[in-house]
Amino acid sequence: MLQVNYIRENREQVLERLAVKNFKDIQLVDEVIALDDQRKQTQNKLDTISAEANSAAKQIGDLMRTGKKEEAETIKAKTGSFKEEIKTLGEQLMQIEQDLQQKLVLLPNLPHSSVPNGKTPEENEVAYEHGEKPNLPENALPHWELAARYDLIDFELGVKITGAGFPVYKGKGAKLQRALIAFFLDEAEKAGYSERMLPLMVNETSGFGTGQLPDKEGQMYFVGQDNLYLIPTAEVPITNLYRDVILKGEELPVKNCGYTPCFRREAGSYGAHVRGLNRLHQFDKVEIVQVVHPDDSYQVLEEMSQHVQGLLKKLELPYRVLRLCGGDMSFASALTFDMETWSAAQQRWLEVSSVSNFETFQASRLKLRFRNAEGKTQLAHTLNGSALALPRIVATLLENNQTEKGIKIPEVLVPYTRFEWID
Repeated sequence: MLQVNYIRENREQVLERLAVKNFKDIQLVDEVIALDDQRKQTQNKLDTISAEANSAAKQIGDLMRTGKKEEAETIKAKTGSFKEEIKTLGEQLMQIEQDLQQKLVLLPNLPHSSVPNGKTPEENEVAYEHGEKPNLPENALPHWELAARYDLIDFELGVKITGAGFPVYKGKGAKLQRALIAFFLDEAEKAGYSERMLPLMVNETSGFGTGQLPDKEGQMYFVGQDNLYLIPTAEVPITNLYRDVILKGEELPVKNCGYTPCFRREAGSYGAHVRGLNRLHQFDKVEIVQVVHPDDSYQVLEEMSQHVQGLLKKLELPYRVLRLCGGDMSFASALTFDMETWSAAQQRWLEVSSVSNFETFQASRLKLRFRNAEGKTQLAHTLNGSALALPRIVATLLENNQTEKGIKIPEVLVPYTRFEWID
């Protein structure tokens, strides 16, 4: 959540940065400033009348103690309206603060100065590309056909049990899934992340804290009877571990990771590009999250990006890094890098990770602070990244490593799968 004082003091810059994110409801900025003016005016009136009431009460008490009852009653009669005025102003102030909060939460985070202009994914900037795209024979199969041939994943059985987008992993397909999760967690531990096992449902306050609510409630599964949401990513419960927490400066950076299933409604997703593992309603992911000093967050963002790239290199997958344009960024992000792997059978890039810096946007909502060198509390910066999301990793591993003999498992995974081939 943006800070009112920053919006007021940097109005033109705020408008310019919101334009990069293609945010249309620009009048909200001036509405926020106007409501803050009302809040300050009402608070000043309330403080003034409260001070007068306190002064009068003290004066009345002094007069009563010295036997000047008539003078005390005269002052008391003149101040009779104070109580009602204070009540009315207090109610007005509460309503203005509620209105201000409702406006503030509708403003997205400001994009970093390096974020390129653009409205669609096609306008994202390719920052880096690594590896050679494999040359497969003309009869190469997409992963959904490979999954059927080698009895790895049953999409139809998932439809029977639940619905589309809930696959059933079988045999070596299930073992490959488990192997990838263990590999990603082990690599995160080597990089200094502490593992967490987390709830798969969160309350509304947690969803608000990380910026999923009120922005993405339509994409989240909601358990109405209990007013809980199935998590779209482990980022939500991990970051909320530090809601309403004041950390010591020496505790930073805080580095956590976690494996969870993730649940996303993906409303409106259809067509050939969502076939097989390309887009699911339930999928597995290992997430890395950091809470850091504001001075360090962009260096940490690069370190997290390098960690993800290191995983892709060890899996021997060709990949590229995208700097997302303003129109393709999330509501809460200040800067996001997407990592995509090359799907050799589908002949297209598939997103497998997003690494984002939220600066103070989440911390402001979470009231996540640290005590700085001067002993004052200050909002921390939060970052998160997929390290990695499994479905499209599995898709590209199957497609890119298919041979006449079968599907070769990358060397780094063999100690986890305990088999070298799917045949």
